Amino acid sequence: MGAQWKHAGRIQNSSKRGALISKLVKEIMVAAKSGTPDIEHNHRLRAAVEAAKKQSVPRDNIDRAIKRGAGLLNETVNFETILYEGFAPHRVPVIVECLTDNKNRTAADIRILFRKGQLGSIGSVNWMFDRMGVIEGTHAQKGMDIESAAIEAGAQNVEPLESSEVPAGSTGARFFCETTDLDSVNKALIEAGWTITLFELSYIAKSFTELGDEEKKEVGDFLTAIDDHDDVHRVYAALR
Repeated sequence: MGAQWKHAGRIQNSSKRGALISKLVKEIMVAAKSGTPDIEHNHRLRAAVEAAKKQSVPRDNIDRAIKRGAGLLNETVNFETILYEGFAPHRVPVIVECLTDNKNRTAADIRILFRKGQLGSIGSVNWMFDRMGVIEGTHAQKGMDIESAAIEAGAQNVEPLESSEVPAGSTGARFFCETTDLDSVNKALIEAGWTITLFELSYIAKSFTELGDEEKKEVGDFLTAIDDHDDVHRVYAALR
């Protein structure tokens, strides 16, 4: 499939790490609100908790986020999902998914962030992406045949995770499936011994924009600035 753009090295300094933890905690709250607070029966929540643990988010923060999202504390959690579409510099298609409690604030900020690109209307680039289920996970057995694992789980495609994302002595993979198969593929992988760290509906670019190193850096800086915004939950771009 080709990995989507990712913010390389985003946790290397404390300010970036603080923003990342905030996003992880927000995902836990939303996952807990959308289903049961029991991670054994809420696959999205389980993946969110695993992702938070991977970044060493304190257990107290995780537990509090679950309780807030589930409405077990006297605090209201009212996030809504908003999508923005447009182009990064050099006409790279971009979809930005936000979780916000103030859509007017978010809209104003996103317009500013897109000044070096072009903010489009809903549907302007959506057709350039496929809506798919994406599951990332690791297995304690090193050197596993991920192609066979994908077939057995019912996934359409699979690709290895970068070595930096996988614990030593393990196998890591990113599985792609139809949106309607996301839950069943996830359950099959868990039963096969995979530890799931990402479980979501995603936008996968149908093709990728080819750029030179200097142009790619310019686009990367643009995407990073958007990704660093507190309300931005996911950034999808047709850039490897």
